[in-house]
Amino acid sequence: MKRLWLLVGMGIMGVGMLGVWLGPARADKPEPYNPVIDPANFVGVINNQYMPLAPGTTFIYEAETEDGLERDVVSVTDETKVILGVTTTVVQDTATVFDEVTPEGRVEEDTEDWFAQDVEGNVWYFGEFTTSFEYDEQGNLIGTSNAGSWEAGVNGAKPGIVMLANPRPGESYRQEFAEGVAEDMARVFRLNASVSVPYGDFGNCLETKEWTPLEPGHVEQKFYAPGVGLVLVLEHHGKIVRVELVDVITE
Repeated sequence: MKRLWLLVGMGIMGVGMLGVWLGPARADKPEPYNPVIDPANFVGVINNQYMPLAPGTTFIYEAETEDGLERDVVSVTDETKVILGVTTTVVQDTATVFDEVTPEGRVEEDTEDWFAQDVEGNVWYFGEFTTSFEYDEQGNLIGTSNAGSWEAGVNGAKPGIVMLANPRPGESYRQEFAEGVAEDMARVFRLNASVSVPYGDFGNCLETKEWTPLEPGHVEQKFYAPGVGLVLVLEHHGKIVRVELVDVITE
């Protein structure tokens, strides 16, 4: 199970004083993307109603797949990282698989993500450091990789918006941009979805469609509950995999 916060529209629009151009749905005709980042336009908390990231909060997600039970643990830390002059919040995201070979679980991916919120309430994504783990058929670790890692401002990579301050149906936006490495995009579908997951029942959820031109055919529907955050992901890649929020732990 790929980390949940990112996966991987109609027209072009600007986002307030930051002047970022949002990407279109068509990946074959990308628009120029040059977000202007002013550290003075960022705040020290992330309290967007659809993506609150308070330090000390841990979100736990699970999915039943052909590979076994997959669990994703997303922990908002009190650590920070300064990128392009902006102080970002460090979020640790660990994906573990439990199957017959390794019933005790094996870590498939461990990622450190960097987020920050601007004065208007948009949540920005400034990059990640990812470690992927490779195992043999007996469940023995045989290698690791940092492929997919990127940082805004390094090698032409640019930050993107992972959650709009005031999402409206039809709006689309780039969530990240590191050419050939990270090109996730999203589009707002509706604001009135109803969702039932082990953690609870939620109404008035934001539903988005998220995709990347780097993985044609792989699309995700994501559902965000006000005041909680991401509660459900439907991954479309041949079969539909349902990833559900099962618990939220706060310190």
